[in-house]
Amino acid sequence: MAKKIGLGRGLDALIQEKKVTAPVVDVPAPDSSGITKIATGKIKPNPMQPRRTFRDEALKELTASVKEHGILQPLLVRQKEKHVELIAGERRLRAATAANLPEVPVIILDIGDQETLEIALIENLQRDDLNLMEEAEGYRDLADQFGLKQDQIAKRVGKARATVANILRLLDLPASIRKLLEGGQISAGHGKVLLGIEIDAEKELIAQRIIRENLSVRALEKVVEKIKKPVKKPRAQKSDLPLDYVRHLSDKLHQHFGTAVKVQSTKTLANGKKVKGSIEIDYYSNEDLTRVLEILGINSDDL
Repeated sequence: MAKKIGLGRGLDALIQEKKVTAPVVDVPAPDSSGITKIATGKIKPNPMQPRRTFRDEALKELTASVKEHGILQPLLVRQKEKHVELIAGERRLRAATAANLPEVPVIILDIGDQETLEIALIENLQRDDLNLMEEAEGYRDLADQFGLKQDQIAKRVGKARATVANILRLLDLPASIRKLLEGGQISAGHGKVLLGIEIDAEKELIAQRIIRENLSVRALEKVVEKIKKPVKKPRAQKSDLPLDYVRHLSDKLHQHFGTAVKVQSTKTLANGKKVKGSIEIDYYSNEDLTRVLEILGINSDDL
């Protein structure tokens, strides 16, 4: 086997170095360009394929093209025990299957699991075929399965380390928000700002507000700044409750209601007069108001 190389040199360099020139699994020997043909049904899917979403309309268009022109770009495969496993080109393989092509052109590579995942990731990234969550999970697989650090992943996929780090952090968001990112309903910038909110329920409420109000990332930053803004220092001469206790109470109510709660203590002025206190609960929609009322034991239907 040729010596191991990083993918920083590009896929073309890796493919040239890792081509298998001898026939495997009873298939014809490659031609001078390293391309051979394999029966479509003999190619097994790539279990490490980072891409999970395939748009039906785009696949139908590709199938129509394949019926008319055939497969123009060879698939990348490798020998895996006694079968041939796909490395890259799943859309083309699916289209060929749908078009009932008996065989497809392939280039057989001699590579291991790590390079297989790297190539699958890079090919999809170069085509912009991966959604954010698929990209993040691909990076996580490189880290978890092969022990790569973020700077090593960044070098292999040709991105800045900060970009890889920010995309990986999106995996810490609740599942409902990850689904919005996966569908492109909110952006990576939105997701990064939402990570600054402590309570998951509040993250989810504000994610829905992003969609409902079409909030930009900058507008979202202002919303989150307001939520995280500390209680202002009392203007009255004396607060009837210690400030630390008021903050503690605000945090407890925040966790209980899943939204920002501002508590203002009653105050005693220098002349002995009292200034009233208040509790302010934020909500973001009629549905959110109903949820808060139910926590308070109030049935909105009875109002």
